[in-house]
Amino acid sequence: MIVKRVIKSGVRALALVALAVMTMTVPAEARRYAAIVVDHDTGKVIHSRSADTLVYPASLTKMMTLYMLFDAIDDGRLRLDSKLKVSRRASGMPASRLGLKRGSTIRVEDAIRALVTKSANDVAVVVAEALAESEIHFAVAMTKKARALGMSKTTFKNASGLPNRHQKTTARDMAKLAQRLLADHADRYHYFSEDSFRYNGRTYRGHNKLMRKYKGMDGLKTGYIRASGFNLAASAKRNGRRLITIVFGGRSAASRDEEVARLMDLGFSRLPKKQEAPLLVLGPPAVKPEPTVVQLASAKGVLDEPAASALASSALASPAMVEPT
Repeated sequence: MIVKRVIKSGVRALALVALAVMTMTVPAEARRYAAIVVDHDTGKVIHSRSADTLVYPASLTKMMTLYMLFDAIDDGRLRLDSKLKVSRRASGMPASRLGLKRGSTIRVEDAIRALVTKSANDVAVVVAEALAESEIHFAVAMTKKARALGMSKTTFKNASGLPNRHQKTTARDMAKLAQRLLADHADRYHYFSEDSFRYNGRTYRGHNKLMRKYKGMDGLKTGYIRASGFNLAASAKRNGRRLITIVFGGRSAASRDEEVARLMDLGFSRLPKKQEAPLLVLGPPAVKPEPTVVQLASAKGVLDEPAASALASSALASPAMVEPT
């Protein structure tokens, strides 16, 4: 009996040591993120952490808004030079915004650039109302499209990413969306690489500062609300190989960018030398889209990402709203 107890105690001690070593190999800041790194060419997951945990997408939502806008262009419902009308509701959206006036119009191509770089919430509503009866109806269509793309845990309630407690996704689902944007709309992916655009005589700079610094990174989208922390969907290509990296929950834009860069480096270091055959085949919808309509949240307490960085440490403790970027 004594021998058995000694053996059991030894096993427990070894297990605790192993766990401690494993924990130490992951930076403390990294342990708070939901993240995933995917080999775009094969669909293989290279790294994941809390990848199936439900999180708030913030402005990563606009990736789906853009996907559906690209679909509408491809099937002939809209053209790049089509003009979209601005409703009273769209003109009243909180920042980040272009400041579109009620009754004015915006070209589809300008709308695309405004969503990618400025992360304009008023433009997101303009697009939603152009493609559906209302933004609420558009959100139902977004969720249905998410299921069709294999995003089984994602539910959309608006087109912008402004806070709604029922609007949730996962790092894994957002990686699937990024892959499908690259695969299904490769001819329009270049918009995600744009760092600035001009509209009505004014130049708007993008929020994706990491894209200016990290070798090979060429898109996609940043996002922030207080409930989510700082999020980033990123894609980078080196030596003919492409990675998709999704990170949710940064305490600041800078720390989020550092984590994405670290994971990108990790991913590229683990890529096999020889190209493997594609493995990812997205199946049919696993779940029918949720029909429930939830009233959109109010827009008080709005901040943009640069201003939010300074307040992030205290803000993350509260689910209060700020503007997604």
